[in-house]
Amino acid sequence: MKRSLLAGATLSSIAVAVPCAAQSSVTLYGVIDVGINYTSNAQTGRANGALKGASQFSMQDGGSGGISGSRWGMRVKEDLGGGYGAIATLENGFNIQSGTLGQGGAEFGRQAFVGLTTPYGTATAGRQYDSVVDFVQPYSTVAMWGGYPASQPGDIDNQGNTRRVNNSVKFRSKDYGGFSFGGLYSPGGVAGSTGRNQVYSLGVGFSRGPLSIGAAYLNARDPNYSFFGTNPSSGTAATSNNMGSFGSATAAQSNPIFGGYSSAQTYQVIATGASYKFGASSVALNYNNVQFKHLEAGDGPNTLRYGGTGKFDTVEASYTLQATPSLLGGAVYEYVRSSGANDRVAAHYNQVGVGADYLLSKRTDLYAIGVYQRASGTDSYGQSAVAAINGQTPSASNHQFALRLSLRHRF
Repeated sequence: MKRSLLAGATLSSIAVAVPCAAQSSVTLYGVIDVGINYTSNAQTGRANGALKGASQFSMQDGGSGGISGSRWGMRVKEDLGGGYGAIATLENGFNIQSGTLGQGGAEFGRQAFVGLTTPYGTATAGRQYDSVVDFVQPYSTVAMWGGYPASQPGDIDNQGNTRRVNNSVKFRSKDYGGFSFGGLYSPGGVAGSTGRNQVYSLGVGFSRGPLSIGAAYLNARDPNYSFFGTNPSSGTAATSNNMGSFGSATAAQSNPIFGGYSSAQTYQVIATGASYKFGASSVALNYNNVQFKHLEAGDGPNTLRYGGTGKFDTVEASYTLQATPSLLGGAVYEYVRSSGANDRVAAHYNQVGVGADYLLSKRTDLYAIGVYQRASGTDSYGQSAVAAINGQTPSASNHQFALRLSLRHRF
């Protein structure tokens, strides 16, 4: 039985439909993903001005260290007749190892929206994924088999579903002979300043035969608040750094790849992806350009007094093999180049990953992911770049290896 192991909202789950009334239904569903993670070097703090680190074993939910964030949710559908319908989704994320809420403590932090289906497409409103996730993420390793550890360093372009967009309206067209399109808009809600804190994105996709292609654009104004600060635990954008922190003598740093750019006035992503299937194999390419614009003009902290634009170019190439109906494997290479920020920040990140997934049943599988990353240059904190595998504590050195063994169950 061929199938794709998709992370986030695209992951197929076994659901139970409960009839509510004629032509209406409520579907309950969920995923639990728990595993043991090994990290070769994780920061423990500083000593004599230098970063210190040590190897680490930990139990982690799939939302930070694996393929699928644990969740439960419900989908509501009602047929309104004439090709129209009403829909709603509430999806809660939680941490299986502790039982606490995910997404910074939001009750329905993964998704929460209501909308209408029409003969032309679907319109929804609420907390939702942007167009990069909808149209380009399917061609990223995070959606195929690699999960968060194998995704692009720092989840720089949000293809790992790290962030959602609050207060958003969204449209996704129906499929027109393999072609589809869509967009999302979140008004800033600031009186007298229409563009402040607004987020918008656009995407297009085409799929026919073995070839599939997607492209998307995302723009977030005042991103420290509007995009990176949308969870309950994010704090106030003007006084906190929602993208990362410098840490302390006793605490690890957070997201050194782009955490120093919290002062950006605009966050912009241009992303493209494509895949081609042949037999039991498929290859995929993914490219994106990410820019943190006007570093001197945003609301967030600017401790390093940056100006100009911090830029990132990322290329990902992956291979996937459905070896048997129950066994899937893959390999990926990713390269990230950063530049900009007063012309004194430039870093390079090379990352390779391998993974395998084995189905024990239609609902339960075992999987393993291994990732190695090496960094060079100067990162967004103005320090010698350290490796920082997505979802793991950054390294105290320029290299890091992470391994995950996990059990996942869908219901």
